[in-house]
Amino acid sequence: MLGWLRRLLGDEVPEGFTGTLVDNEYVLATATAEQGPLVATRLGLWLPEEAGARRVGWHLISKATWDNDVLTVIQAEETGQAGDATVIADLAPKRFPLRHPGKLPKVVHARVTASICAKYRKELPGGAAWFVQRSIPGTKTEVLQVRPEPGVDEFVAAEIAREAAEQLREEER
Repeated sequence: MLGWLRRLLGDEVPEGFTGTLVDNEYVLATATAEQGPLVATRLGLWLPEEAGARRVGWHLISKATWDNDVLTVIQAEETGQAGDATVIADLAPKRFPLRHPGKLPKVVHARVTASICAKYRKELPGGAAWFVQRSIPGTKTEVLQVRPEPGVDEFVAAEIAREAAEQLREEER
């Protein structure tokens, strides 16, 4: 019932927001940075950019921190496929100073955390790699992501992820 009530009475899209919400994408929280409005929805976090607002799915936010009135978001970029697994790399952190953050930092933290089903860090030659199983917002689908640290052979990490994704798929049957 709370979800229905939130959709009915939820936050409004803030003034200056240039994105277009899809059907059944309702606003959970908003705040405005000097770059423009940030909007958290059930599908992801809308970030202000020069070309307009862009939604980043919760499964593609590697990390979000709130410190000294600044929300810092690290987005992951999909760089390849390894069977049913996805190879990702972190982009440079984006910092959003927020004077009136409201509930946005808590909502972002909760949504990023909730998208993680399981995670595992494996030491490999040259460093380590994170293997993270995440749910894709708005679907009943999960994806296995591998994020090799700098210095790790991407091929080795991708091969391990490919095998792990195959094993997960077999376990689901």
